[in-house]
Amino acid sequence: MKIGLSAQAGTLDAAVEPRFGRCPFGIVVDSETMEFDAFENENAAGPGGAGPRTVQEFVNRGAEAILTGRVGPNAQEALSASGMDIVTGVSGTVRQAVETYVKAKE
Repeated sequence: MKIGLSAQAGTLDAAVEPRFGRCPFGIVVDSETMEFDAFENENAAGPGGAGPRTVQEFVNRGAEAILTGRVGPNAQEALSASGMDIVTGVSGTVRQAVETYVKAKE
């Protein structure tokens, strides 16, 4: 499963970023191999609508679930429309968040 996370840097040991739409980095992790695709979120400093545009970045990279701190209303609407599993209130490192999510799904 490909899991998308908002992150403060582009590594598995980076902290999960509490803001979704304006996260500095996005990471999509393959939960079976822990291989990942990190990208700098160009929407972070942009004008309004950062949340939906960030959702599209994750969709384009094949994310099936999103783990983050919190999601604004516009991003929430876009995520719901995408059919992804959305988990908020996530903290710790990207690696810890993925491992916790996978264990909870078993």
